Amino acid sequence: MNINGRIDFVYLFDVKDGNPNGDPDAGNQPRVDPENGHGLVTDVCLKRKVRNFVQIDCEGAEGMDMFVKEKAILNKIKDGIVSGKKGDAQKIMCATFYDIRTFGAVLSTGKVNAGQVRGSIQFTLGRSIDPICTLEHTITRMAVTDEKDADKERTMGNKNTVPYALYKAYGFYNPHFAEQTGFSAEDLNELCRALKMMFDIDRSAARGLMSARRLIAFQHESKLGNASAHELFDRIKIERKSTGAPRGFDDYEITIDDKDMPKGVAIVNPWEI
Repeated sequence: MNINGRIDFVYLFDVKDGNPNGDPDAGNQPRVDPENGHGLVTDVCLKRKVRNFVQIDCEGAEGMDMFVKEKAILNKIKDGIVSGKKGDAQKIMCATFYDIRTFGAVLSTGKVNAGQVRGSIQFTLGRSIDPICTLEHTITRMAVTDEKDADKERTMGNKNTVPYALYKAYGFYNPHFAEQTGFSAEDLNELCRALKMMFDIDRSAARGLMSARRLIAFQHESKLGNASAHELFDRIKIERKSTGAPRGFDDYEITIDDKDMPKGVAIVNPWEI
């Protein structure tokens, strides 16, 4: 893809018999829109999975480390790196960390003020195509955690799953911010690779079977773009083929209207490039 032009993309992924993104404010049940029952997956959740994949896929590669990672003390990391190198603090951080170039970061705290970085890539919430049905399963465990429960034969618990849901998230690439952060064509290719494969290294019983299904990108010739994003997104139609509750990706039909495309805009599948 051309990193000198704006890119708007649609990301489709699904879950089967799992919890794609638990809500800590609701007992870790799958996130849901209370007004219409549609499932939600936060942009933060998606970015976390991208970070985890890139960290494994590019382990040890220069400039591909992650700034936001488990148990990281961000000010300590930033101050240590910047104080050990000469040059502009923000550029040093962008050159060192993939996720800062990609998603941005607040670097104004701590001893060294490196300002704020606007990321080249932005995601929206993922939203399910149809309302979701959340199931609660009672589970038992033959072992106990506390000594006071030693006389119990078993302890009880529960887990929540979604039988099936197809989610759609929108994403945006801004070449102006890419110039500022140093986000490269190689970085964009790695992002596309992560969106295709990140669920395969993030398996757990709680998340069930999660799969990346489609990545549809609208490539613009100009940096500002050649058409509005919402008009392009409206060209993608996702319709149910079955009448019952959806239980698989085959229950949906995806069509893309590629007729009379705005001048300077092309539809691409980054996974085929």
